[in-house]
Amino acid sequence: MTESILRAFSMAFAMGWEIMWPLILGFALSAVVQAVVSHREMARLLPDDRPYSIATALALGAASSSCSYAAVALARALFRKGANFTAAMAFEMASTNLVLELSIIMLAFLGWQLTLAEFIGAPIMVGLLVLLFRGFLNRKLLEEAKAQADRGVAGRMEGHAEMDMSVSEGGTLWQRLTSERGITAISHYFVMDWASVWLDIAGGLLIAGALAAWVPAEFWQSFFLVDHPLVAKLWGPVVGPLVAVILFVCSVGNIPLAAVLWNGGISFGGVIAFIFADLIILPILNIYRKYYGLKMAGFLFVTFYAAMAGAALVVELIFGALGLVPAERNARVAEASVTLNYTTWLNIVFLILAALLVWRFLKTGGPAMLRMMNRPAASGHLH
Repeated sequence: MTESILRAFSMAFAMGWEIMWPLILGFALSAVVQAVVSHREMARLLPDDRPYSIATALALGAASSSCSYAAVALARALFRKGANFTAAMAFEMASTNLVLELSIIMLAFLGWQLTLAEFIGAPIMVGLLVLLFRGFLNRKLLEEAKAQADRGVAGRMEGHAEMDMSVSEGGTLWQRLTSERGITAISHYFVMDWASVWLDIAGGLLIAGALAAWVPAEFWQSFFLVDHPLVAKLWGPVVGPLVAVILFVCSVGNIPLAAVLWNGGISFGGVIAFIFADLIILPILNIYRKYYGLKMAGFLFVTFYAAMAGAALVVELIFGALGLVPAERNARVAEASVTLNYTTWLNIVFLILAALLVWRFLKTGGPAMLRMMNRPAASGHLH
């Protein structure tokens, strides 16, 4: 028993070590983008569910934080300030599926085909969601959700969602980024984003290590119907979100789990559906209930699920037709080993970068903002 536990921790550590520098790079790039993209005008830019507004929501979401809880909180804030509800939900989906750090960690774990599939599938998923909302979201349900949202019931990461330190004035883009305010903003976004998702990342690595070490390959092959290839392609997008709901790991933390499932035999579309489903895990469904009421929470679960599974199936068909589905399953799920290879040197370089950003954060009032991360905006002034 002790040996199997140690092996699970060993595999979790190995995966964490492999993705250390990609994670730091991803969060640093995300911080740079957030430092020059203001939240202030978002609600004004999302007035309806026309294609232009939805495309704007996707772009704004891609420039936002990857934290699922922060994305959900910010989407409600936008809705309360006058943004169209459908556009706010599109923003929410983009915030967890089109951000830079997700692509980098997916490349490290899953390879370029699945990374490309994620970024092609996310807009398809949003498009399907818009169609579902237009067909089934009635005015009464929307008014009830708005009334509940305006009550301001607390969820999670609301202070983080409201934080806006972007530098929109002061010269060229480079001048703004390298100014005192710009460097401070980058450091704050970097640390706050890490603080918001580290539990999900750690939890995802530990669960992935346990599944890789303890669950035999035969179980996954049977569960994902590997011996029935055609049925497996249909079954994967259906069961992928259900596995995500049960495991309740969100944000980039579900990528190590996706690697284990991919190696275990889940279909190409199934692993994409699993990654999409971080916005319908049980804790977030409970937040939807608090934010919008029980009826809307149920509506969001059903429509999100349908859009996620449908988009994943479309991606499966497209990539299959183009011959882009990998023939071998070789996601990075490894035993622990730390040697003086390129991964170790890159980890050292990016850990130094992270240390410098943390130092800047600590010297510029960061801890006070960190304490307000889970508070509603009304309880503390975030700027």
